[in-house]
Amino acid sequence: MKRACIFCASSKQTEKIYRDAAAQLGEVLVSNDWGINYGGGAVGLMGAIADSMLVRGGDVKGIIPRFMVEVEWEHKGVSNMVHVDTMAQRKALLIKDVDAVIAMPGSIGTLEELFEVLSNKKLGLFDKPVILLNTNGFFDPLIEMLNKMIDERFMRPQHGELWVVVENPENVIQAIEACKIWNNNPLNLAVL
Repeated sequence: MKRACIFCASSKQTEKIYRDAAAQLGEVLVSNDWGINYGGGAVGLMGAIADSMLVRGGDVKGIIPRFMVEVEWEHKGVSNMVHVDTMAQRKALLIKDVDAVIAMPGSIGTLEELFEVLSNKKLGLFDKPVILLNTNGFFDPLIEMLNKMIDERFMRPQHGELWVVVENPENVIQAIEACKIWNNNPLNLAVL
């Protein structure tokens, strides 16, 4: 079974369109025999993707710091839950032995996780596809900023190949597979 690391929001105050996309992604992943590593949360996009996969018999592994367990953020329905001491340990285990990273809309924690992976990929320390699921145009300003970094020579043009943007959950597997065709050196396929 292939595994994806999922970065996404834990806020339950987000618009329904984002939770619906997370649930749809869960359905897509299970139907294509993918499991996930995710942050272990019970609500928001985290809860939506975990619930969607669990109800379909999907393989869900949560990784959550103990302090989050103490404030009852842990998803009680996920049997494969790993408790860690620090956020750094969590991030390391989230991407361990995965076949792809999928970033969905989220807050600063999601962006921190995403940028650590992109930085490691830029340095040659991580070689898996990184997919931005751009639900409702959420990542448009970020993509514009990344392109500005390239345009103004803070990054090389080839660094625009570190990520792939997709607009809909049903295109995620196609994007990952397209990256594999290029020997795990993904091309920026723009929008699929």
